[in-house]
Amino acid sequence: MQQEPSATSEATLLESARRTFDIETAALAALRARLDPAFAAACRICLQCRGRVIVTGMGKSGHIARKVAATFASTGTPAFFLHPGEASHGDIGMITRGDALLALSNSGETSEVLALLPYLKRLGVPLISLTGQAGSTLARAADVHLDVGVPQEACPHNLAPTASTTAALVMGDALAVALLGAREFSADDFARSHPGGRLGRRLLLRVADIMRREDSLPRVRPDTPLAQGLLEMTRKGLGMTAVLDDEQRVLGIFTDGDLRRALDGKIDVHASTMRDVMNPGARSIGERELAAAAAQLMEAHRITVLLVTDAQRRLIGALNVHDLMRAGVV
Repeated sequence: MQQEPSATSEATLLESARRTFDIETAALAALRARLDPAFAAACRICLQCRGRVIVTGMGKSGHIARKVAATFASTGTPAFFLHPGEASHGDIGMITRGDALLALSNSGETSEVLALLPYLKRLGVPLISLTGQAGSTLARAADVHLDVGVPQEACPHNLAPTASTTAALVMGDALAVALLGAREFSADDFARSHPGGRLGRRLLLRVADIMRREDSLPRVRPDTPLAQGLLEMTRKGLGMTAVLDDEQRVLGIFTDGDLRRALDGKIDVHASTMRDVMNPGARSIGERELAAAAAQLMEAHRITVLLVTDAQRRLIGALNVHDLMRAGVV
């Protein structure tokens, strides 16, 4: 007789995970199919809001509400989270005329959230509700109701908020992204909202902020003997030297890799000039470009150094992959 797998067996655990994925995927597909003009109306309330979009929710809905508020704030829609339990103890004063309230409650009957309704009415603050019950008190009181109900939770007891919180989160993200597009919120705008950490460095740092300059730049003329070019490379420590004309315009580049190929070709180090060995296809970038763009260019062309040039292709700087690593860009 074949033995049933235990509750902790690999097969059982993986099957549970797949069931969760299936249930939550189905919930999102149903949510997408239910999108209607109410979504656009909710967006218009947020776009017309002269103050902030205040997001509130209790329990698990509160955790989702915090994330939605943070996403709004970082993508061009001024927003913050209001804990409904603290609202009746003074925090309700955070809501002012000109604001809008986005309230999350799966049941639509959360008492702490419903306690906000008379205050909203007095101030004339528009209410958008996200609930799983279209006939609930919160849904009926809202100016716009967005139905985020799900057929079932992923929890086998159909109790723990799982699929329902996923649906509310995705609806919040959909609102934030739609508003981002409507406001024409750019990558530069996003960078200004994220000045800290690695994300900020990738979005804010320009090539000019980290490039080598002036005396630290290895440079030679095309008629410079190869032996002297190698000394210039060694002194400057960038693993390359730029080859420039009399106007400091880039004619080519000579790297450690070019040196290995030249030696394999048994070139005479003392008789050759930089013109003989340089690579005329030197990759370059402008100083106002993002440092992250320099990293992408290096990766795309499998190189470790970039020249920085002006509009006339005159050399003004250089950087290598170690400069990007030290700056936290890669």
